[in-house]
Amino acid sequence: MSLFSNLKPKKVLFIATRQIGDVLVTTPLISKARELWPDAEFHFLGYRGKLEMLKGNTDITQIIETSDRPSFTEYLALFFRLFQRYDLAFVTQPSDRAYAYGLVAARTRVGILGGHPQGLTEQDKLKKNKSDKQNLWKKAISLHTVQVDYFDQHVITEKIRLLEIFFQHTASLFSKPISVSPPAGEAISVSIANQLRSPYIVMHPGPLTAYKRWPLAYWQTLITWAVQQGWQVVLSASPAKQDLQLNRDILSLLDAETRQKVVDTAGQLSIPQASSLIRGAIAYVGVDTSITHLAAACNTPTIALFGPTPPTNFGPWPNGFIGEQPYQLRARTQMVGNVTILQGPGTCVPCRKAGCDDHVNSKSECLDQLEPNQVIEALKNAT
Repeated sequence: MSLFSNLKPKKVLFIATRQIGDVLVTTPLISKARELWPDAEFHFLGYRGKLEMLKGNTDITQIIETSDRPSFTEYLALFFRLFQRYDLAFVTQPSDRAYAYGLVAARTRVGILGGHPQGLTEQDKLKKNKSDKQNLWKKAISLHTVQVDYFDQHVITEKIRLLEIFFQHTASLFSKPISVSPPAGEAISVSIANQLRSPYIVMHPGPLTAYKRWPLAYWQTLITWAVQQGWQVVLSASPAKQDLQLNRDILSLLDAETRQKVVDTAGQLSIPQASSLIRGAIAYVGVDTSITHLAAACNTPTIALFGPTPPTNFGPWPNGFIGEQPYQLRARTQMVGNVTILQGPGTCVPCRKAGCDDHVNSKSECLDQLEPNQVIEALKNAT
């Protein structure tokens, strides 16, 4: 692989100002960059409370946290902390703020530009025109940019392609196994550890938004079946109120005998602790959320329930995969490495909308029609 750009940065900043899953999917890019610049110092800028996915990452020398809604005073302090301290910045999200941070921090920038789904409505076209205009200044300040493709390009590929400018033969970027680096594990509290019995399965029912939910009765059926196999079921969830309530609602549907074989860890685990829990599981079942990506990164057999989201864009990466695209856009069941992606029926799947009614509290018929038997068959094949 021969260098295309002569840039040899001593200090590099990676910028990921979004959710914890967006931080995790930058780790293959960081690993590839480390291969290219073994002696460079890498820093990472992200939102406070979203950076636990980087715990123990030996490639990162310093983590810089900022609020997702900074005050003027915080902006000013961050400006002086970042101002032209870096030779190169990787802007891994297309937001204006991320690019502004990159412009302040580094002499040279490469970055992701916003994209648009296929089959645009008139409203989408108006948004696209506005976005294209916003992209002009981002292109102008960047050495190299990569356009988001929500249907045909995986997010891991998208990030790694930021390195294209530094190589003459870019195909070799994907010629070796690519893996996501999970955070270092952390000891689980004694109260939870004492409840665990092997073999156990981790299940994570709660997504960030309601339109990615799988029906409560389906979780009841799946958990009951798993317990009948002699497995313990460990439920996980974020501390968010809706996720805690979701787990309580599921538990309320279980009969007393089944309930005794279920451990509810909802809101009690940090991301590194969740990593430890998942590593010890014989399998993981979860919806389209960041913890499902974490499970795949931990090399645990991972069953991911996908509805509107294209797996070709944001399916959990099967660790060690060689190439740019692990998945098909549409398949009821597809197993690649340690990851199985399940989709419901329908020619509209995946639509990339916020559910059938295109808002965060919408239902998704494709998930309502993804029946428990499909998940049970996937678990049989994965364990």
